[in-house]
Amino acid sequence: MEKHASGENTDHRHLELAGITEKEVQSYHMKLRGRKLTAALAFVAGTGFTLFGYDQGVMSALLTANQFEATFPQVKTGNGQPSNHATLQSFVVAIYEIGCLIGALSNLWIGDRLGRRRTIVIGGIIMIVGAILQAASVNYAMMVVARIITGLGNGLNTSTVPSYHAECSPAARRGSLIMIEGSLITFGIMVSYWIDFACYWADSSSAQWRVPIALQILFALVMVAGIGFLPESPRWLVKHERNAEALAVISALDDKDWTDESVQKTYHAIREAVVVEDFGNAEAGKRNKKAHLGALFTGGRSQNFRRAALGVVNQCFQQITGINLITYYATVLFQRLGLSDTTSRIIAAANGTEYFLASLLAIVLIDRVGRRRLMLFGAVGQCITMILLAVLGSLQDNTGAQVVSAVLLFVFNSFFALGWLGMTWLYPAEIVGLQIRAPANALSTASNWIFNFMVVMVTGPSFNNISWGTYIVFASLNAFIVPVVYFFFPETAGRSLEDMDVVFALAYQEGVSPVKVSLRDDVPAAGTPEADRILGVNPGLRKRHGSDSNVTSDRD
Repeated sequence: MEKHASGENTDHRHLELAGITEKEVQSYHMKLRGRKLTAALAFVAGTGFTLFGYDQGVMSALLTANQFEATFPQVKTGNGQPSNHATLQSFVVAIYEIGCLIGALSNLWIGDRLGRRRTIVIGGIIMIVGAILQAASVNYAMMVVARIITGLGNGLNTSTVPSYHAECSPAARRGSLIMIEGSLITFGIMVSYWIDFACYWADSSSAQWRVPIALQILFALVMVAGIGFLPESPRWLVKHERNAEALAVISALDDKDWTDESVQKTYHAIREAVVVEDFGNAEAGKRNKKAHLGALFTGGRSQNFRRAALGVVNQCFQQITGINLITYYATVLFQRLGLSDTTSRIIAAANGTEYFLASLLAIVLIDRVGRRRLMLFGAVGQCITMILLAVLGSLQDNTGAQVVSAVLLFVFNSFFALGWLGMTWLYPAEIVGLQIRAPANALSTASNWIFNFMVVMVTGPSFNNISWGTYIVFASLNAFIVPVVYFFFPETAGRSLEDMDVVFALAYQEGVSPVKVSLRDDVPAAGTPEADRILGVNPGLRKRHGSDSNVTSDRD
């Protein structure tokens, strides 16, 4: 935003011309401000991802719990069991991903209509219902249906929470704040493993598996209750012409007066993005009538299709690394290495703990090192680890090889925690523009669940049929990730969400790769006249849009 010679008063008059008055902004004044508000946002968003991790990890040890097998004999595998039980075991785990897929795809239609907060509340309530049904399940079919319902709610949450948190976070700290969510996924997994182990000794009662499943309700209740104390995303508010409220939220997030220059600059950068969406480069006053979902497939300055595709591929890559070999089957894998049932559960819980601790490093590194370097580092390390697991797995009945293999499962988790755990919830939310953020993140999250389902479904039968060869498959997939990230994934660290619009528009204008532009220091910030020219914003159109449109603080 240009600095005005008369300072704050000029900004004040400009906003009044756009239909915003001080009284309207003050009517949305928030008590939670600055660091306290940022911490509250991180806590509620983190609770949603702790719930996500807990629900993923809780099934790992339950699959081999005697009371779980007694209630659901279809999941029992091994000598003397029907050959299809390995598939049925994988299915009851993987069907959760189908529910998540449906929930994520539903955000294509409801995400922008309901807003971020209401979508998260609905997702949390659905998860509570699904968890109650899972804990009350009396047969295999009921458990399958209950897991689909739980997944439906989780799909809504995981395709909304990252966008919501990213849209409410400052550029300089956005990476570390959202990587906290990734760490809390592993925290949830760790908690589930230890609770499973604690309940394992209740081997005479179905509480052995019902209690661990039911405990996820507590996380969902905290998330649903907590969201009521938080504001809506300022990006969503501006997009729906609730401008006074958006300005109040930006003011609260920065803990500055609404007339402060930095608050104004953020507000105008968001408004500018909305102007480009609504009017594009068309004649003044001619609103863009393009179908909302059709915008996903556009090119030009916006590069929407390319950016949405990057989010989808990024989420796909997280799953084909092979992480859910360990997350869902940790106890089973350790048993395959010849460890006893009890020892396998203890090591699985320790594995989850180390996974959580390793993820904390990513919080520190993400904004210092950048997104691309961490993704490349993680993929290379994961590839090498999978190769070593395959080599050691080919050495039959070798105690030393089994011990090293167990250690390598810890090593793989560490590489993944640094490079890919939280990255795929951060990067897709950063890489796309405001116009397509909700549907694009719905598609990218759907990609996560599709490939999650595929990996979880094939893991059981794959180990039964090709044993250690399964590791070779995932080593190859990790090797494939490296050149794709290097050549096609732009860096987003240190840039605002609106700055990425400028990066892609400049790359289009100059006919070069967005990766090269993203690594340059001469890209103008969003909201400046230079950025206007790159984005193709007509200053007269922006002026008329700001003064003639019905900009009010009325709620939709």
